[in-house]
Amino acid sequence: MSLTDGTSKMSKSDPNDNSRINILDPPDLIRSKIKKCKTDAVVGLEWDNPDRPEATNLLSIYQAVQPGRTREDILEEVGDMSWGQFKPLLADAVVAHLEPMQKRYAEVRADEEYLSGVLRDGAESADAIAGRTLEAARVAMGFAPRA
Repeated sequence: MSLTDGTSKMSKSDPNDNSRINILDPPDLIRSKIKKCKTDAVVGLEWDNPDRPEATNLLSIYQAVQPGRTREDILEEVGDMSWGQFKPLLADAVVAHLEPMQKRYAEVRADEEYLSGVLRDGAESADAIAGRTLEAARVAMGFAPRA
């Protein structure tokens, strides 16, 4: 859900960049976005309270970036924390989760030869599929097959 409104989906089309965490956001920007995200004045964290959608949202993000952890396990760790204590912990978890993807992205982007090969192979594959589709459409419309 959005970092600026716990009842709205996180969306890359939202004009407010602070409403989302982008995969390639640098660690400092991720920390800044999480620090600024909408919360409430209630002390302690809890899941599924309809009056606290932001708590559920941030706890869900925390769980999503730590596969295998249960809600109970997470609440045991952070349930009594204030937002000021939890947000840096959440930011560190998000940064750690995205780091391998960002590193791999940088490696792939740096290898121009590999990228050119992937694009070439993709174009050849798409051309073959499109050619068969176009031929099937011609036959279906009653045009003679190409020789």
